[in-house]
Amino acid sequence: MPGSRKAKAAETEAALKAAATRVFERAGYLNTKITDITAEAGRAAGSFYNHFRGKEELLESLLADMLAASDQAVEADPAHDPDLGGRDAIRWHVEQYWRFFRDHRVVMIALHQASLVDQRFADRLSALLEPDLRHLADHLRGTAQRPEATALALSSLWHQFAYAVLVERSPLAEGLADEQAIDLLTDLTHRGLNGK
Repeated sequence: MPGSRKAKAAETEAALKAAATRVFERAGYLNTKITDITAEAGRAAGSFYNHFRGKEELLESLLADMLAASDQAVEADPAHDPDLGGRDAIRWHVEQYWRFFRDHRVVMIALHQASLVDQRFADRLSALLEPDLRHLADHLRGTAQRPEATALALSSLWHQFAYAVLVERSPLAEGLADEQAIDLLTDLTHRGLNGK
């Protein structure tokens, strides 16, 4: 019986997360109410609070799931090269980021929206993303004089460009295919890091 209860709880949590993503896509994070999420999931309104204290905690959980899955994929990929002194290694990292953003666009928008209206959430988001920035900084130790600051600059460049192309659909990038966007960011990063 306890195993069954645990499985049911995990199933409800997964249903709430999937429902939240669908509702965020339709209505936007800021316009979504918890009752919208529970109705979409086919669950009682009170069931939400058995899993999350609020929308922000659900959003954090979605991000944690995304980051964990991404970390697993990176560790399993033999093409991962941590030496960012070469263009191929840079391109691999840019491509991973671009595809992560594209595949999780709805949650990335929700994270942005939540950060704009809640400074505590923005601070929490920065803390959640700091390990990934430090990981990127480790890759830059042999290339950059200030690896942490450089990692922050690169991450900001990649993120803002992905947001402008994949979310805002900037007319300045009209017709830009994924591979072209990845190559453009790769070349900018390669020139900036390696002067090439």
